[in-house]
Amino acid sequence: MTEGSAFTLTRRIIFAMLAGGVVGIGINMANGDVGGIAGFLQSVIVEGLFGTVGQIFVTALKMLVVPLVFVSLVCGVVSLGDVHALGRIGVKTVALYLLTTAMAITIALVLASIFAPGEGFQITSGYSDFQPTPPPPLSKVLIGMIPGNPFAAMAQGNMLQLIVFSIIFGISLTLSGDAGQPVVNLFTSLNEVVMKMVGIVMWLAPIGVFCLIGKTFATQGIEVIAPLFGYFAVVVLALGVHFFCSYGSLIAFVARLSPLIFFQKMRAAMIFAFSTASSNATIPVTLRSVEKRLGVDNSVAAFTVPLGATINMDGTAIMQGVATVFISNVYGIGLGMTDYLMIIATATLASIGTAGVPGVGLVMLSMVLLQVGLPVEGVALIIGVDRLLDMLRTAVNITGDAAVTCVVAKSEKAFDETCFKDPVAGLLQID
Repeated sequence: MTEGSAFTLTRRIIFAMLAGGVVGIGINMANGDVGGIAGFLQSVIVEGLFGTVGQIFVTALKMLVVPLVFVSLVCGVVSLGDVHALGRIGVKTVALYLLTTAMAITIALVLASIFAPGEGFQITSGYSDFQPTPPPPLSKVLIGMIPGNPFAAMAQGNMLQLIVFSIIFGISLTLSGDAGQPVVNLFTSLNEVVMKMVGIVMWLAPIGVFCLIGKTFATQGIEVIAPLFGYFAVVVLALGVHFFCSYGSLIAFVARLSPLIFFQKMRAAMIFAFSTASSNATIPVTLRSVEKRLGVDNSVAAFTVPLGATINMDGTAIMQGVATVFISNVYGIGLGMTDYLMIIATATLASIGTAGVPGVGLVMLSMVLLQVGLPVEGVALIIGVDRLLDMLRTAVNITGDAAVTCVVAKSEKAFDETCFKDPVAGLLQID
């Protein structure tokens, strides 16, 4: 496939996303009509065609996650050749992820305080039935990072355990010297094979993106936003400010790169994240984008990207900040400066403490609400619009992963600026 046709593939993905939204909204509007056509559209087209094809696409992406993270991370650790360098990269990465998360929730709280979403909102009955998933204790999370059975961790897709095992395995290969070289060669070859698999799935992406977006809007419609428009709008505004200002500043002033080129080259990964609403499922695309499009060396990207997909939750932190103010306004409970500081600290630390937990957004929000004495059942107020916001949050999250990866790579001199500045470098294609 030529570079021109590869560029057309990216355009086809964007077109598929827009077309899926239009078709989905059209089907949602048609569902209100009386007649057999509504049932046909919902059962056959939305649940049948869109649901099946969309899930096949997401499953295909998830199929790649475990082998890609394992193989790439082992190769990345081995290519460093220095265990101390791995520790240095780890400290930088975690520190930057915590910093961006703290910035995200601070922006959210400032904007939520200014626009005050939820004032005058009337609570209806039924919210008290919501039962949040209790957050696990930090000790259990730390113990759970060590895989008792690494093969079970791979089968279950436990990312933290997989990352820990991959790092230990890579370090062991490095320390083995010549005896481990045949295994290193094997993993180098496996890495090339897995990347070819990523290319195949990405080439088929427009169909999957169309079906995923089509089903989302056919099911949710756009009217779901109306009752909670204030909350929705403030979250979107905060996501936009953090996306362009925080990440743009990080790229421009810390990494000393062009934010315009960065955002443009991350476009495909953002679309995948938006359509799947899953940072883990988007790992193959994010990893390929930062390596092939942005020019980050695999030795850094293989560590920072999977770790970011697991612990970096800037978009979720923004949702927590706005949702906390929204719920406090709805229940008429005022928040003081101490409460705001507590929200920032709790949400920032919880981004690591609840990593890998199903329904992590609601678990983290429940923790924040409990810390500042707000009714946890208020979480139910925002569930109606959370699916659409989750798609936006995921796109922000993976962009943050890429921004931190670029900063760490530049500091480690593991960054190819020629590749970064080349507009056609790493375009989506199957060689």
